[in-house]
Amino acid sequence: MSSSCLVFKFHGHACVSAHYKDLTIVVDPHDGASLGLSPPAVKGDLVLVTHDHFDHNAVNVVSKPDSVVLESFVGEKRLSVRNIDVTVLGVRVPHDKQSGKRRGWVSAYRVSIGEFSFIHLGDIGDYPSEDALLKLSQPRPDVLFIPVGGFYTIEPYEAWDIASRVNPIFIVPIHYWVRGLNLPIKPVNDFLLAAKTGKEEKEVLEICGKEAMAEKPKIILLKSP
Repeated sequence: MSSSCLVFKFHGHACVSAHYKDLTIVVDPHDGASLGLSPPAVKGDLVLVTHDHFDHNAVNVVSKPDSVVLESFVGEKRLSVRNIDVTVLGVRVPHDKQSGKRRGWVSAYRVSIGEFSFIHLGDIGDYPSEDALLKLSQPRPDVLFIPVGGFYTIEPYEAWDIASRVNPIFIVPIHYWVRGLNLPIKPVNDFLLAAKTGKEEKEVLEICGKEAMAEKPKIILLKSP
C-alpha cells in the first residue's frame, strides 16, 4: 500500500479505521465481548466517538497513552496528529425518529485528511436536516460509512435513500447483523435489496487518488475479522 493512499479497515459493528501515512484514525470502537464479536485489533492515534453508547464508546480498547480523543464532538476542529493535518467536522443528527427524545443525539463526522474525506454517520436514526446533509456531503466525499441494520438506526431503505443523497464515491454499510451479534438488527442483504445494485467485497478499501471518481456510488462490503 502506498503511503499517500487512504486505507480503510472494518472491525465489526460500527468500528472502522482509516490509515494515512503514519496516522491511524479509529471511529466508534466496541469492546467485542458485549456484542458477541471479536474486539477491534487496532490502536488509534485519533479516536472519534459518535455517541456515548456501549457499542460505540470503548475508547480504552483502541487508544494509546498519547491518543487524541473526540467524543460526541459538534463543530469543526483542525488537528495535527503525528504531524499530519486532519479536519474533523461534527454535525448533530438524531438517534431516533422522536428528535432525540428516545435515544438522544449522534455526532456524524466528516473527516478530511490530505486530498481525501470520509463520513461516518454513527447511529443516525432519522433523516438528517437539509443543513446537516449539506455540511456533511459537500464537497463530494470519498467514502460514506452508514448504518443499515435498522431497529436502533435508520432502516435499510432509508439508508440507501440517504446514501444516494450524500452521493459519495464509495458506500460502506455498517451496523448490521452478522453471526454471533446479539443485537436485533437486520443483515446487510436487506440493504442490498433496497439498493438494487451490485456490490464488491474487499478486505480493505484503498483510495490512492481521484482517478477512482465515478458518476454513481459503488457499494463496498468490507470484511471484518
